[in-house]
Amino acid sequence: SFIMATDISSSFKSSEIVPDVVDTPPKELLSVTYNDRPVEFSMELTPTQVKDAPAVTWSPEASTFYTLCMTDPDATSRKNPILREVLHWLVTNIPGNDVSQGDNLAEYRGSGPPEGSGLHRYVFLLYKQPGKLSFDGEKRISNRSRDGRLKFSIRKFADKYGLGEPIAGNMYQAQYDDYVPILHAQYTD
Repeated sequence: SFIMATDISSSFKSSEIVPDVVDTPPKELLSVTYNDRPVEFSMELTPTQVKDAPAVTWSPEASTFYTLCMTDPDATSRKNPILREVLHWLVTNIPGNDVSQGDNLAEYRGSGPPEGSGLHRYVFLLYKQPGKLSFDGEKRISNRSRDGRLKFSIRKFADKYGLGEPIAGNMYQAQYDDYVPILHAQYTD
């Protein structure tokens, strides 16, 4: 289902991703697919369905590097976002649209919203980098680590590295299911 630019812009506002996560909405819908299931903006998926990293694609410009982020502004809940944001995935220096060749600053972690905390928004954002950048000062976060994921701000990160506003984005929502305790048991810190 094709979404026009005006729709993605208004969707980011009506879902309050603007202003909760970013100041300016992207102009394009980012293609995100979990096991052949395309993410339609704001659809509900289960933690079980999103446990493995999705395929993310876009139409890249030649000789351009991109940063891809997935973040949850609704931690511990949308009503009480004291840990906003939880960083789920952060890949930088992606050449073209080959995410596998990018620099994984935070390895993918699926949704693990606490029981009773309602629906969380899981926001995907794509940024066009001004060139290939050095992220040597950033901590590398494994998929078994919580450290460095809590109280993340993609807004501050983008500002720090001169990434500008996101050029594409998407979002799904998820709430607790019985995969969540399994996911949390994998953390080593």
